[in-house]
Amino acid sequence: MRLRAPLAIIGLVAATLAAAPASAERLIVSVSNHRVTVTPNYSGGELVLFGSVEKDDKTPANRSNYDLVVTVAGPRADMVTRRKERKFGIWINTDSRQFLQVPGYLALFSNRPFDQIASPEVQRRQQLGLNNVTLVQRVGPDFADVVPNDPFRSAFVRLRSEHGLYREATSAVTFLTPTLFRTGIPLPAEVPIGTYDVEIKLFSDGALVTKTESAFEIVKIGFEQFVATTARQNGLVYGLVTALMALMTGWMASIVFRKD
Repeated sequence: MRLRAPLAIIGLVAATLAAAPASAERLIVSVSNHRVTVTPNYSGGELVLFGSVEKDDKTPANRSNYDLVVTVAGPRADMVTRRKERKFGIWINTDSRQFLQVPGYLALFSNRPFDQIASPEVQRRQQLGLNNVTLVQRVGPDFADVVPNDPFRSAFVRLRSEHGLYREATSAVTFLTPTLFRTGIPLPAEVPIGTYDVEIKLFSDGALVTKTESAFEIVKIGFEQFVATTARQNGLVYGLVTALMALMTGWMASIVFRKD
């Protein structure tokens, strides 16, 4: 009995190492700005991610063609998609589906189409493309992701895409040289506030070679942020000030529009 635990641990470590990609190359990446400030008149912007592929003596001599996939995921939250139907001449909500801890912003960029980078199995395993990204839903008493053509999933992705919050572009990554690359990360006006995780995956001949991660933060500044912080940290004071402002507004309106 005492020998089984160490053997099990060794087997687990060996399996983990076997599943990890070979580290003959490594990625060196950076983002043009790690802190984006949002003001009340913010109308959107773009960051630039750039980097290089660093080879070592373990890199195969005949390896020269690389593919790169960049995944940007914004702050996660629970969201609901509702289905509306026209009944008795009015549109009403007839059904809904809750998505659990899904990214508020999700973008996938690559240097060429995903089906040219890897096989369908690798695409599913590495979540290449919006159709392969896991979006967990509450389906009755269960929690699961469903097929990409599920109507609720399709509607959720479509609605987020219409606002520029979900997107994929298979020609957005540019290799400036065989090892130097760059891509832009567009940020729409409705971009959520919070921390954004960036995952960069390097492929060659349909297999994952290595990957690395980066991050940036979007913060709100100005009077809008002051109000939001006060409401979150001092709820009682915020409520009293709001009520006082409402009373004063009503009093001033009664004076302005008073009829003599």
